[in-house]
Amino acid sequence: MVSQRLFDKLNDQMNFEFYSSHIYLAMSAYFESIDLPGFANFFRVQAEEEKFHAMKFYTYINEMEGRITFKGIPDVENEYSSALDALKAALEHEKKVTKRIYELMDIALEEREHATMSLLKWFIDEQVEEEATVNSLIKKLERIGNDVSALYTLDEQLSTRVFTPPTNA
Repeated sequence: MVSQRLFDKLNDQMNFEFYSSHIYLAMSAYFESIDLPGFANFFRVQAEEEKFHAMKFYTYINEMEGRITFKGIPDVENEYSSALDALKAALEHEKKVTKRIYELMDIALEEREHATMSLLKWFIDEQVEEEATVNSLIKKLERIGNDVSALYTLDEQLSTRVFTPPTNA
């Protein structure tokens, strides 16, 4: 049985996932403003993924007969000094998400809440992928440097990304 403490933390994470979606929508808007529509697409898709993650928590809390609670979403950053700066901010944010998921797992382990551990295992695996994807983009941008042609090639590649909800979710 899920404790109130764990329900509270799961609700906090659900809200944080919605906040993450707002962060990535703001990044998408930033990339639109600097004429990098592929990067903008990448972050719009990322925002959709974060909403999907939030809804996984929503569904789980509801299925476990918890009370879903919504909180206000804090303001997000809207300006970045460069594409690389935005991606580094995205990576730092993903590291915060990972830390929060680990903290949730620690509580679930402590309370021997196996169903919650199963849910969180999916999120742990997802976070490995999230951090690796953003880190890879950072490395590519660092290699690109001031090569505008390479930047637009990468931008074009990112324009093909689409959100497809995972079948194992």
